[in-house]
Amino acid sequence: MSPLIEKYKGIHPGIILERLLSQKGISQRPFALSIGEYPQTINAITKGRRKLNTALALKIEKKLNLEEGSLALLQTYFDIKEEKSKLKQNTPDLTLLRKSLFWDADMSKID
Repeated sequence: MSPLIEKYKGIHPGIILERLLSQKGISQRPFALSIGEYPQTINAITKGRRKLNTALALKIEKKLNLEEGSLALLQTYFDIKEEKSKLKQNTPDLTLLRKSLFWDADMSKID
């Protein structure tokens, strides 16, 4: 696995893209136009409001001389992280509540 993927696993690829562009001194608008995309699309991706699809990831990787598939893999790992966080249910700790507040309910049967 490439060091880019290991280092940034679980982070939105747009944040990585924004960092790479700033390191190379490239503005978002000229970069977007150079790969044939709308500047609004690149802006939404770098802000984390939009997912990075595979076709666009390949264009960006080619233009920035990145390993093929690295940004797409970062998007996949980010999606996995998001799904795992959705699966975790944050249930409140009912033992912190006083039993006298719910005198008519059996606390052990509350789901």
